[in-house]
Amino acid sequence: MSRLFAYARVSTAEQTADNQRQALKAAGYDPGHRYYEEQISGRVPALERPVFLRMLNKMEPGDRLVVLKLDRLGRNAADILQTVEFLQAEGISVTLLDGGAGDLDSAAGRLFLTLLAAFAQFESDRISERTREGMARSGKKAGRPVGQSPALAHVHRCRLRNFTQQETATATGLSLSTVKRYWRAAEPTGGDELKNS
Repeated sequence: MSRLFAYARVSTAEQTADNQRQALKAAGYDPGHRYYEEQISGRVPALERPVFLRMLNKMEPGDRLVVLKLDRLGRNAADILQTVEFLQAEGISVTLLDGGAGDLDSAAGRLFLTLLAAFAQFESDRISERTREGMARSGKKAGRPVGQSPALAHVHRCRLRNFTQQETATATGLSLSTVKRYWRAAEPTGGDELKNS
């Protein structure tokens, strides 16, 4: 049976998510105790946020996540798209109330995601261009931090499913050394004991 979850986010302690919860209820989405709100910067990817991860650990295939606004999931198109694709891969439907996207599994929702993917690619290309230009001026070589790797989401998904590092390497096709490097970056708290066997 499909269960309803809702997520709200504010950036600072001075802000409140009350208006987001009221808007969700007014639209007919009242998840009761499955409502999660978090005070954290939108620059932190959703899959690295403690409350979002706590909610994700409670979710199962067939569940639905409702958010009021797109920017509650992330501040840039690439992060939002990665989060939505991750949820959909887990069998979780996503509904966006603001902006007319609605159910992201619908035809209109898929069109919205296609446009979002195009914007994400454009944004990524522009960042790469600026980075190359800046590095060329400084004479340095560019590299991508672990936290921005697309493979991090795959490692994180395996961690959520309690895979070992070796099982994660097999499932993702990554080398064990790469999995170990991403493993710590994928930790929600950074303090969990690693599973190495």
